[in-house]
This record gives sequence, structure tokens and C-alpha cells, in this order.
Amino acid sequence: MTGMAHTYDTAGDSRHPDEQQRSRHPDQQRRSGDPVGRPRPDHPGERAARDPIRLLDVRETPLTVDEVFAAVGDDAAGGTALFVGTVRDHDGGTDVARLGYSAHPSAREELRKVAERVAADHPVRALAAIHRVGDLEVGDLAVVVAVSCPHRAEAFDACRRLIDELKHQVPIWKHQTFSDGTEEWVGA
Repeated sequence: MTGMAHTYDTAGDSRHPDEQQRSRHPDQQRRSGDPVGRPRPDHPGERAARDPIRLLDVRETPLTVDEVFAAVGDDAAGGTALFVGTVRDHDGGTDVARLGYSAHPSAREELRKVAERVAADHPVRALAAIHRVGDLEVGDLAVVVAVSCPHRAEAFDACRRLIDELKHQVPIWKHQTFSDGTEEWVGA
């Protein structure tokens, strides 16, 4: 039908409503099923999962990012933060020749306590943390943690707290031997 004018309820914006939607800031865009485009804090996906702890381990075998990332997959999560700690070739300006991690028998139990605290204080949809023990080489993965939450800021905050508390609370110790023959225990 040519010659017909189209009018939209656009509050002064003459663009088609679909075009208006595409040009909005992501925080203002209409969500599926939400005609006003506002977050719905009562939606189950906006809350923590009932049992968000998906993977916790202290192990001698090599770690993988893929395993941890897969463990925290959750359809209600809009943000996933992941931290990977690797063995570097130096510490304090001295070259590292060898490095090993050892853990107290209570390490897994303490790791669970840390994970439970993080999950209780953040809207965690899924959480995973694994730490390596034994002898490691430069470049090896020493620790991998990840957290999924409804939003990115929550995921970043929870992931930072998870790695920080893991390093401070879980009884895992690093033994470094430097190229000059000196040694150092960290976390002991």
C-alpha cells in the first residue's frame, strides 16, 4: 500500500520500533518477554543456584581450562569469569629453576569451605576450582578457578574473591628452587 503513512508510538522518535530497540544501550534493550526492558530480580536466573559448586579438586595431574570452563556453564549466567595461574620463570627478580606444590590433607575440605562462602555471598550460578600439586614446569597451570553469575560484575567479584581466599585459606604451599641454588617456601 503505497502512500500510506505509518505512525508509531515512539515518544518523538520517528524510527521503526525495531530500529529503536537495536540502537539502545544493552542495559536498556528489551529482553524477551519483558515489554518494559527492566531487569526482573524475581526471575530465578537472577538468583544463585541451589548447588552452584560444580567442581573442586586438588590433584597431581595436569589442569585444563576447558574442564573448568565446561563445569561452570549455566544457561542463566550472563557472565563467566575465569582465572588461570601459571608457573612463571622468575620470582622476585630471580630465575626459577624448579617449583613444586604440596597440600595438607585438609586442603580439599578447606577449598570447599572457601567455595561455599563465595557462593553464599554472591549470586553464583556455577563455581569451579582446581589446584595442582607435585612438581611443575614453567608454563604449567597451577590453579584454575571460574565463576558464573547472572551478570559480569558479579562474576568478576566472585572470581576474584574465590582465588584470593583460595590462596590465603587453603593449605597449599609452593616450594621454589632458584637458579642460584637458593630455595623458598611460599604460603607455609
